[in-house]
Amino acid sequence: MAKVLSIILGGGKGTRLYPLTKERSKPAVPFGGRHRIVDIPISNCINSGFRQIYILTQFNSASLHMHISKAYNFDRFTHGFVEILAAEQTLEHSGWYEGTADAVRKNFVHFETQNPTHYIILSGDQLYRMDLKAFLDKHIASGADISIATTCVNREDASGFGIMKIDKKQRITAFMEKPAADLNIDDWKIPENARDGLPEGKDYLASMGIYIFNADTMRAALDNDFTDFGKEIIPMAIKKSKVQSYIYNGYWEDIGTIRSFYEANLDLTRINPKFNFYDEDQPIYTHPRNLPPSKLNRAEMNRSLATEGCVITDAIINDSIIGVRTIIEGGTELNGVICMGADSYENEEQKKLIAERGIPHLGIGRNCKIANTIIDKNARIGDNCQIGVSGKVYEDGEHGEFFTSNGIIIIRKNAVIPAGTIF
Repeated sequence: MAKVLSIILGGGKGTRLYPLTKERSKPAVPFGGRHRIVDIPISNCINSGFRQIYILTQFNSASLHMHISKAYNFDRFTHGFVEILAAEQTLEHSGWYEGTADAVRKNFVHFETQNPTHYIILSGDQLYRMDLKAFLDKHIASGADISIATTCVNREDASGFGIMKIDKKQRITAFMEKPAADLNIDDWKIPENARDGLPEGKDYLASMGIYIFNADTMRAALDNDFTDFGKEIIPMAIKKSKVQSYIYNGYWEDIGTIRSFYEANLDLTRINPKFNFYDEDQPIYTHPRNLPPSKLNRAEMNRSLATEGCVITDAIINDSIIGVRTIIEGGTELNGVICMGADSYENEEQKKLIAERGIPHLGIGRNCKIANTIIDKNARIGDNCQIGVSGKVYEDGEHGEFFTSNGIIIIRKNAVIPAGTIF
């Protein structure tokens, strides 16, 4: 019987998601109002019956540790666990993780005590729902040493991925890292006899960064100084081992940039979202907070999500996500806003002290107009603020009270926006 060890790669500094990653690791970034990004791969593992899970990270891991400890506690009969392995100094090595492969190599001392027959490597910043057990079954049936989950892309998108060439039995015969847009790669198209059920116009196979290794193959593949799976380990393995493609035909999105993160969140508010949280058979797990239901003291909400513990008064909310414990006061209008909420409520004594200091309360004040904005946790926005509605175009980067990326405004975690602010 196969014994699978799941390894979720938490990534590096997460610079493409800055400033959301200024004080937290990329997997710990809130998503969808009440979840964290890391809940996606963990839930895929749990729903597939893989309950021995390690998360590898090295930057700003405190909030990730807290979330994991509160959200994932298996009973003693399942032999399951979700553990974080941050970079550590040992007698054998003293540096940081130098890449994805290096991170796995440096943790073999922890992995091999579990005596796995297979390793599954997952990314911590992707949005998808996959039956990983079906992936494993296909891997075993093919007799492969390594299997790589792939997704179909068009020629334009192919330049942003590692592209796989396969034969008629879906064995990978060659790998190309991010082919230039003007390079002719027609001979890398998916063979016609392997196209059953695949979308038209998407003729190339891109690596999803999701791998299954036989345990002995993993050990042999990492017996070197290579640091990265996609750029080094996989191309080398294709030459020496049997590497199989597992074509995934469902929704998959890399949410590692501010733009992709913003759009993937707002897509959840659509009538038929690409990623469905409302799946009875494959739920996405997270930290149970035991919060009260949200209270709407008269509000107009269109294509929006309001998570638990919110208090919304006389507001107009369109195409937005309202995170846990969000307070929105009267006369405020939100359009295309991702509000991540707050870690706690203010009690009456705290509210009094805050008011005496002239600081806005947690949440969004009265008569505000906010659009095209991500509001990170514990932000305080005063009355009569106008954010993202002035029509002014800002260059990407820091702008004092806020940050912009691809035209999206980001209000930082714990930010204080004084009443009457306009930008």
